[in-house]
Amino acid sequence: MKNKFIYLAILAAGFISCEPEFENEVDADYTNGNANFSSYVAVGNSLTAGYMDGTVYKSGQMNSFPNLLAQKFSLVGGGAFTQPSYEEDVNDLGGISGIPGFGTRLVIDASQGRPENLAGTPTITLTPQATAYNNMGVPGAKSFHLLAAGYGNVANLPNANPFYIRHATSATSTVLGDAMSKNPTFFTNWIGANDVLSYATNGGAQADGVTPAVDHNVTGNLDPSTYGSNDITNSTAFGGVYTQIVNTLTSNGAKGVVATIPSVTSIPYFTTVPYNALPAEATSSNATAVALYQFLALATGGRIAPLNTAAGTKNPVLIRDEDLTDIGGTIQAFAAGSGNPLLVSNAAALGALYGKARHTTANDLMILPSSSVIGQPSATGTAPFNVNGVTLPLANRWVLTSNEKTKVQNAITAYNAAIVSIANSKGLAIADMNAILGQLVTGLRVDSGQFYTANYFSGSATENKVLFSLDGVHPNARGYAVITNEIIKVINQHYGSKMPLYYPSFFQGIHIVATN
Repeated sequence: MKNKFIYLAILAAGFISCEPEFENEVDADYTNGNANFSSYVAVGNSLTAGYMDGTVYKSGQMNSFPNLLAQKFSLVGGGAFTQPSYEEDVNDLGGISGIPGFGTRLVIDASQGRPENLAGTPTITLTPQATAYNNMGVPGAKSFHLLAAGYGNVANLPNANPFYIRHATSATSTVLGDAMSKNPTFFTNWIGANDVLSYATNGGAQADGVTPAVDHNVTGNLDPSTYGSNDITNSTAFGGVYTQIVNTLTSNGAKGVVATIPSVTSIPYFTTVPYNALPAEATSSNATAVALYQFLALATGGRIAPLNTAAGTKNPVLIRDEDLTDIGGTIQAFAAGSGNPLLVSNAAALGALYGKARHTTANDLMILPSSSVIGQPSATGTAPFNVNGVTLPLANRWVLTSNEKTKVQNAITAYNAAIVSIANSKGLAIADMNAILGQLVTGLRVDSGQFYTANYFSGSATENKVLFSLDGVHPNARGYAVITNEIIKVINQHYGSKMPLYYPSFFQGIHIVATN
């Protein structure tokens, strides 16, 4: 059992390298309406920075939605628009040199038929640019990080943000403060997704991958400075921070657009790997696993069912669910009294291993990286109880359980209610990205007639329909063009402006290389 469960369908579809094309704007009828675009500033996170394929890279950044938006603003009085410099990304690899976890961008390796990091070494460094830019999107930033002094101070690593370190104007500057130094007359604010996304993408686990992260809507903790990196921000605290951000952005009379937070569990990162990722043909040959499951079915009172062995059937993945009642003692006692030498000798270990184990259901979400470990031997496990998802329950970090999913959805609902309320109180336009992603799940037909979906790339049949990049979380260039269009529509309607849309099909979709 290898990760072929997921990637068998990802085949080379061609080696497209079409560059974005921009319309030749000659229509003198365009107007700014009652908005002033002379100094446009964008604040937010990775979605604002132009992050895609797992990183920010030079050519990808050019397709950030603020940069695309600024090009349309330039038709109706918009001024210069600057973004953090990526000139040192000489090979267009992305990543950050010397920082673990900040690798090169993802591509489809046609020779292997799967996504992987583009070969090479990042050349991007933390050399200070000390410059405020119009695009102040900082990948990884949560709402409260925009107000945090020292978030761009290299001395504060690992609590500082490497992306902001590259361009923070000083060791004590804030993202919002640097943005305000541009004296914005118009802004976009798309912040908040990471206040819940990092919890979701880590399967509701802390950085160790095992210990449950905390939902502070449950604890009532309003102090983000005490939060773990994957905790869910309290919605009241979120509303307070968001109010400060909007009050600051509008303090000089600027107008703008705020964006709601998409339902993150609908993105390909959570919808690509099936909960029943184990074909019977792959598990039925594992006699130890078949016998183990027969034992567990009895010892757990049916919590764990026997393996399906009939050809053409599938088995759900075995996971550890921290919310379950621990029945390890029952399992241990059952094994000790079984008379089976292997079970007797491992009774204590079996109790510890399967006390909180269960099969996944259709209500659980396997995260995208789990495809690389399901069915694989664990380096830390002991044979025969070491096959991930089969004889070894997958650790907390690999699955967002139904209970954890509910916490995520509740937080997003509360955040979006705050965003809409605050925006309405200020008369700001609202780009409802949550609704747009909802449309993408079932399929979105854009103005040109092209049909797009929220699926992960799975070969030539879907190549032109996919708007997400290979990290499964962020849009590709084509997706950012669609987002830009949706924001333009909102601006045109709310501020009485008239600006043209992009043709998303002119933009790069998935990056495929012949070999890597």
